[in-house]
Amino acid sequence: MSATQFNQERLMQVLLAPQISEKATMLAERSNQVVFVVAPDATKPEIKAAVELLFKVRVSSVQVLNVKGKVKRFGRTMGRRSDVRKAFVGLEPGQEINFAEGVA
Repeated sequence: MSATQFNQERLMQVLLAPQISEKATMLAERSNQVVFVVAPDATKPEIKAAVELLFKVRVSSVQVLNVKGKVKRFGRTMGRRSDVRKAFVGLEPGQEINFAEGVA
């Protein structure tokens, strides 16, 4: 599936933010994967099309992980963090996404 089969406005809203962490950096170096926080209702084909559209790279695979929000205390009251959906996007060999190139 390509980006032309999906609504362009929807694809712009699928990717929320890149996940920058030690694990994400290790995955980028070892297995050429990038981690994104995505919309809760995003599907794997939508995520693939959005990454290919926004970053002009070829995607080989997409794995999705739903992270349940933790229960936390705020003084006497109990609260709960929001659930998060992460996408582990595998890039084809030779493809690369550099998030630091815009930083001066």
